[in-house]
Amino acid sequence: MSKLCEGRIAVITGAGRGIGREHALMLAEHGAKIVVNDLGASTDGVGTDAGPAHEVAELIRGMGGEAVVNGNDISDMDGAKQLIDQAIDTFGGLDIVINNAGILRDRMVFSMSEVDWDAIMKVHLKGTFATSHYASSYWREQTKAGKPVDARIINTASPSGIYGNVGQTNYGAAKAGIAAFTVIAAMELVRYGVTVNCIAPGALTRLTSGLMGAAQEDESIREAMSPRWIALIATWLSSAEAKNVTGRVFDVRGNSLAIAEGWVRGPEATQPDDPTKLGSIVADLMGRARLNSDMNGAPAEGSGRPSHTI
Repeated sequence: MSKLCEGRIAVITGAGRGIGREHALMLAEHGAKIVVNDLGASTDGVGTDAGPAHEVAELIRGMGGEAVVNGNDISDMDGAKQLIDQAIDTFGGLDIVINNAGILRDRMVFSMSEVDWDAIMKVHLKGTFATSHYASSYWREQTKAGKPVDARIINTASPSGIYGNVGQTNYGAAKAGIAAFTVIAAMELVRYGVTVNCIAPGALTRLTSGLMGAAQEDESIREAMSPRWIALIATWLSSAEAKNVTGRVFDVRGNSLAIAEGWVRGPEATQPDDPTKLGSIVADLMGRARLNSDMNGAPAEGSGRPSHTI
């Protein structure tokens, strides 16, 4: 089997379990050297456990690969810097950062606490920024020194963020922010030989098992929703073959791979200089506009989604 990432050096956050674990194993299978980062917290971000990260690193070494463990909190700027520095100091460089670490604090907006909101933003948004900041600073300095750079940042959004899901205003807002961060960072870093892409995954993991209910006991569903499917596109995006792909959000569910297209300017009208005359104009715009997408990414009515009527 040809190896897509032979000799490349990757930092993967949240790599002890679920999707991150599959990223680490598949990239290692394709020749990458891996820094396995995982704080080992519970699904709501409480506590620590170094065991899962060490287990993944041992699996990689057992297959003949190279891996080290990092237990830093990537939502802390110093922790993120130490993570990036560890990859450079241990393996002599850095080629790939996969921002995958995440937690859940689902609540309806009227029940959500400030702590629930802040915890999600800190891990998802700040964590994505922190590692990307230090990695991109390193790559920029490499470029300025005349050294070739062919680097990757791969972020993790969610269908909840790009399409919306009830009970996840905090998580969805953070994931939508990560998608926007991806698009803008791609514009900023292209001159330095860095691509920035994003995956919006649908998979059965610790974070989603509560949403699947009894369905997750079905072996065919477990295979169809295995997090391993998500690692396929992450591995390819990490490779030299993906050097011309940047600023994209990939919607991945099982073996289905799609590109999620961003906000577009829809129907247009001219505003009168009188707000009392806007009713019919807005009604006409709404009649011509596509509905917001459902969780499958398709414009559709129902389940609390905005309608065409006012």
